[in-house]
Amino acid sequence: MRLSEVTTRVGAFILAAVISGYSGQAAVTIVEDRSAASVTGALIDSGHFWTRVKADGLQVILEGEAPNEAARFRAISAAGSMVDASRVIDNMSVVDTAGAVAPDFAIEILRNDSGISLIGLIPASTDRDHLHDQLQDASDGQEVSDLLDAADYPPPEGWTEAMAYALRSLSQLPRSKISVGAGWVSITAISDSPQQKRQLEQLLTRTVPASVRLELTVTAPRPVISPFTTRFTLDESGPRFSACAADTEAARDVILRAAHAAGIAGPISCTLGLGVPSATWSEAVSLSIAAITRLGGGTVTLSDTDIALVALEGVDATLFDDAVGELANALPDLFTLTAERPVPAEAAPEGVPEFTAVLSPEGAAQLRGRVPDDLINQTAESVAIARFGENHVTMGTRVVEGLPAGWSLRVLTGIEALAELQSGSVIVRPDEVLVRGISDDSEASARISRLLISKLGEQAVFDINIQVIEPPPVVVETGPAPEECLARIIAITDQTKILFDPGSATLTASTRPVIDQIAEVLRECKELPMEVSGYTDSQGRDEMNQRLSLQRAESVLSALRARRVLTASFVAVGYGEADPIADNETEEGREANRRIEFRLLTADELAAAKAARDAPRGAEDGSAGDGAADAAADAAPPADATDTSQTTDDQGSGD
Repeated sequence: MRLSEVTTRVGAFILAAVISGYSGQAAVTIVEDRSAASVTGALIDSGHFWTRVKADGLQVILEGEAPNEAARFRAISAAGSMVDASRVIDNMSVVDTAGAVAPDFAIEILRNDSGISLIGLIPASTDRDHLHDQLQDASDGQEVSDLLDAADYPPPEGWTEAMAYALRSLSQLPRSKISVGAGWVSITAISDSPQQKRQLEQLLTRTVPASVRLELTVTAPRPVISPFTTRFTLDESGPRFSACAADTEAARDVILRAAHAAGIAGPISCTLGLGVPSATWSEAVSLSIAAITRLGGGTVTLSDTDIALVALEGVDATLFDDAVGELANALPDLFTLTAERPVPAEAAPEGVPEFTAVLSPEGAAQLRGRVPDDLINQTAESVAIARFGENHVTMGTRVVEGLPAGWSLRVLTGIEALAELQSGSVIVRPDEVLVRGISDDSEASARISRLLISKLGEQAVFDINIQVIEPPPVVVETGPAPEECLARIIAITDQTKILFDPGSATLTASTRPVIDQIAEVLRECKELPMEVSGYTDSQGRDEMNQRLSLQRAESVLSALRARRVLTASFVAVGYGEADPIADNETEEGREANRRIEFRLLTADELAAAKAARDAPRGAEDGSAGDGAADAAADAAPPADATDTSQTTDDQGSGD
């Protein structure tokens, strides 16, 4: 019996030990599973899908290949937020990017009346907020659709300059497609008129950086020509067009061949436009020019489907009848012909009425000559003021009786014709209207011809002689030069220093007007690649000084941003007690060393500074501030920097 009791007790003890072992193992397994699950969930939520999680007792082991060192550090931080950081074991590796080839960064910006769309691949270091601010400014409140992807590679050479030029150009192009790559920009745009097309081409080519290759295509929609007009004259001065219009390039070729056959040499301007009254327009024009050539001279005017032919004085009657008869029978359907064979007029009596309107190159208009009554005189003055401005019109007209019928209409039409010129004159006589002047628009003569025909009729006699000159260069508002802007900031801070509360990064109340003045300069100067650098004296620990100098530089940057200054091209860097400009052994020297400096950056320096700013902080200092602090601690301002800097001081001895 005793042996049986002992055996039973030993067996029970062994069984309890086995059960306890299994229970402990089960508890450890549960802890491992829960730890692994919670860490895995945190990593997935943070986007670290490349990680693998294993649990070994209380330890959590992270494995996988991180795309870069920053991603590896963020994965460790995410795991440490779920379990004690001391339990996290890092067995991860980092992808070797030394031999990796950067992708071809490219972006397409599409803009129309509905808004702006962006498609493409950009560097991850791109300031997306600043990019959207620029696009919103250019779109006048329209919707901006961002479909861009980003890759974590440094911007290639020429990318920054190309993007800056493309965004500047976008504000001038309401209907366009802009493609951007490293060192090149391709622009396809639609303008409202041929004149605007020339202005845009001039503006865009003048402002492109030397380092950017530009491919530019600007098209202008064909104008609506009403009435659709062509006027051809052959006299002692030779053959010429006062106006020429065609609906297609093929039709224009037909008209130009007829003009060359009539004796016109050299290039001919013939506008392609909308509004042609018939598909047989070019045939009608060609036949009409041939009729004038056969007559030996005269003028033929086609206005929509009406054709008016006026021969030279003294033309043979038989020749006139034959040429007009053949033309009338050969013309396509819809066109109607009226012809006139002038007979030599008797000598005009002295005192033939005349009205003259003259426009000076400075924009001053003078009206002189005869008008039929006070009402027409006031109307002529009102039309001139509307065209040239109230302070630019001088009246020298005289009311007389007995003027020819239709004189008032001819006077008012002459003023409107003058408004098409940069400078020149219009002379109105009973039997003709003479237009002479200068314009930078090659279509001015055609527009004036259409105006006179529509107002005075197809048979109106007028002579137009306009000299076409190159349009004036487009004045590009670029703002002051960066060096000038920096010099103005220095002048401001020379008078009143930027100050901080003792031992802190808080700007004093007395410094606010200084920041206001600096912000005003920077808004005028647009975007400047600039570094705001903070320095301290040598008192205190190096780490504390470096951190305080960075915080003060960031305070200045934040104050400028609050005043609506675009600071995407600015970086704040803290250099601590580095690079003293005075003796730290004296109070005056320490005060001088406590300073803020402004320095212009090159494109490469700006890109490097942004990369340093955005780099993750090391885990060794345990702080959660801006990563630029540690990056800047290993850097120093270039010793050979040519940009001028401005020193400022602060109050107190907190440094």
